[in-house]
Amino acid sequence: MATESSTSPAVGRALDLLSYLAERTGTVPASTMARDLGLPRSSVYHILTVLTERGFTVYVPEAKGYALGAAAYRLASAFTMHDQLERLARPVLRTVAAAAGITVHLGILRGASTLYLLKEYPPKQSELEPPLVTAVGVLLPAHLTANGRAILAHLPDEQLRALYSRPGDFVSRTGRGPRSLGELHTALALEKAQGWSEEVELIAAGLRSAAAPVFDLHGQPVAAISCTWRSRVALRDPSDLIGHLMKGAREITRRLH
Repeated sequence: MATESSTSPAVGRALDLLSYLAERTGTVPASTMARDLGLPRSSVYHILTVLTERGFTVYVPEAKGYALGAAAYRLASAFTMHDQLERLARPVLRTVAAAAGITVHLGILRGASTLYLLKEYPPKQSELEPPLVTAVGVLLPAHLTANGRAILAHLPDEQLRALYSRPGDFVSRTGRGPRSLGELHTALALEKAQGWSEEVELIAAGLRSAAAPVFDLHGQPVAAISCTWRSRVALRDPSDLIGHLMKGAREITRRLH
């Protein structure tokens, strides 16, 4: 028996139908799903029509039943990819954090936001270490984070335009940062050419970050590794820190191939 959501019963029923199909092989008639889940037939047919239009289910006329569609499998593949990415990246981030003496993050794009998946600390706290908002699971505007920009820099122009199609997409946290697609594109072109990205006081005053992109076996940007430090702390050689990030990103890329 399916459980109802008091706020959105249609969404709950759609998830119940997808979960039901995920546990079965072959096709299942809509009437069977309605009976097993205790749902009205009319609701089941309506929801399945929408799910089929969106590619989450497919209708097989010969069997007069439904099965999971390609869109549902893409979601599962994305989850598997993230799991593999975290598993392969964790030891590399640990090595980079120890070598650079600074906390290192692994982030991916979630729409136009940066989602942080991993965070590895150095063995000893450094004077570089500021309080960070980049905890695992936190979402931040990708165009303001070095992590997000490292990925955005390698996206096709049409994908970048789709992510930033409205002026309101260019939010600011400190009064700084790109305010238009043209400004963002100019900044990303420079960062792509140099092979790494940075932001200075775009997320928080007094802090700056650098990041290097990670690519899958098709050469598509799938993640980035980054670190943040106090912008007023003078590093002996900032290029050393960036070099550690780029070396780590290349190693994760190699492991994904």
